Amino acid sequence: MLGSYEPTVWNVGWSPGTRILAVLVSGYHRQVINGLPSSVPRIVSSHDNQGACPSFSLSGDRLNSLNAVARQVFGRNVDMVFPARGGKALISGSGAEAGNWVTDRAAQSTESFRLADTPLAGEAGLDDAVRKGYLREATPADARNWQMAAAAAQGAGDVPPVYGGTKPRPVRMYHAYVVLKPFTLPAGLYGAHSATFFVPKGVPRPKGPLGHSTLYDFNTLSCAGVACRH
Repeated sequence: MLGSYEPTVWNVGWSPGTRILAVLVSGYHRQVINGLPSSVPRIVSSHDNQGACPSFSLSGDRLNSLNAVARQVFGRNVDMVFPARGGKALISGSGAEAGNWVTDRAAQSTESFRLADTPLAGEAGLDDAVRKGYLREATPADARNWQMAAAAAQGAGDVPPVYGGTKPRPVRMYHAYVVLKPFTLPAGLYGAHSATFFVPKGVPRPKGPLGHSTLYDFNTLSCAGVACRH
């Protein structure tokens, strides 16, 4: 059983003499198996493709569904969970690599699985947008500018004065960026991969789902996303 929240290409190799009977791959986004002989049965059942089996991902402490899925597909509980480290999951009783890996000669390059004309997902997509000039990293000054603009738009209203003044509402600055020109948000901006976006006046609001991210729009002085609910 292989699982990852992120879009993942699983390049499978095995030690000589090892026999892989079947593979179940799951996660939230697209999952691909590469390197296995076509004779090995496999099921790819992620949240995105709405496969026949319940979806799961092996991240953090989210392991409470694994045995139920294993019993449904393989008729037995999971023997052991092997977390991935540095992009590699090593399934080994000793924990040490030995010898050379075997892989099917029909294995493709990882890059060949990338969908044409689609942006990179998650943090990789944001880094790529910075390199291409669609985004720049935000600074505390961008947050202060938003606080001042939002306060000026709201006005004093029918509110009594507060001794010592009031503090402006904090602005979320987790993975914060300023949008510089028309832009489509990358997929996968959820959980630890979410971000914060400031949209200056005159720049259109980016397209695409925010996920768990937050967007501060200077054009409308509106806030959208997770942090706006608190």
